Amino acid sequence: MSASSRTAHRGVRAGLGLGLLALLAGCASAPRRAPESYGGYREPAGGAGGRYAQAQDGGPGAPPIDVNAIPEPVPKVEPRSRFGNAPTYTVNGRTYHVLASAAGYDERGIASWYGNKFQGYLTSSLEPYDMYKFTAASKVLPLPSYARVTNLANGRSVIVRVNDRGPFVANRIIDLSYAAAVKIGIWAQGTGLVEVQGIDPRRPQDLPAPPAVAARGAAPVLYLQIGAFAERANAERVAARLRQAGFDDVHVTAAVVHGRRVLRVRLGPLSGVAEADRLGPRVQALGLPEPQVAVDTSQ
Repeated sequence: MSASSRTAHRGVRAGLGLGLLALLAGCASAPRRAPESYGGYREPAGGAGGRYAQAQDGGPGAPPIDVNAIPEPVPKVEPRSRFGNAPTYTVNGRTYHVLASAAGYDERGIASWYGNKFQGYLTSSLEPYDMYKFTAASKVLPLPSYARVTNLANGRSVIVRVNDRGPFVANRIIDLSYAAAVKIGIWAQGTGLVEVQGIDPRRPQDLPAPPAVAARGAAPVLYLQIGAFAERANAERVAARLRQAGFDDVHVTAAVVHGRRVLRVRLGPLSGVAEADRLGPRVQALGLPEPQVAVDTSQ
């Protein structure tokens, strides 16, 4: 797991325990904290502050577990958690909007994972984290909910129960438990290119088939997308600005998104997650919007 991903995400997650006793004593009458809070807990001003016994995260220190012996969660209708489901919340100056349902959610991007540093500590839904279960953290999916996560490099999938918030790091869309990371094969690398498909527990049969990337032999290709424009002049203007700033491999390509023809401005293909993390802040320094990770499996 990348050190930057662990540090930024965990510093925020650490706030869950700092106000726990006070909240449990007065949660019925206390006003909702907003907008700088999430999950019902105020983000700590000074970071983790020693909440966790371990300074660094990682696996259990032994060879990967036999994930085939761990049952995948069976999606079922559950009441929403009292904690972690505020309609909107803000972390590190960025506001997130929690979805009403996982149904229809389908996103490609970068997954990370978290492990023994957080074993037994409370998640955003106030459930103990168990790295030997197939669970995950999401910034936008409701708690709890279910999703299928597929490694776009090898086609391996796992069903996870989403019961935590995060990862609050640029370019990451989901934080997997250690067991889930081993299951789909991103444990050793720390991150992986994945597709996350939300599951409607009322109609699990409606979930589309996982992307058959392994069967097609298509290796995923990573880009940073700067924007999608209806007018070519606007797209070319942004592309020219990137080229003038010294960026290589700037492309303007046509695509149809939700029935509309757009022109996408992208950087890439990139060598991997580290390059995406490095280039993102450079793009924003030009005054452009935060670029979004785009994963293409068509090549």
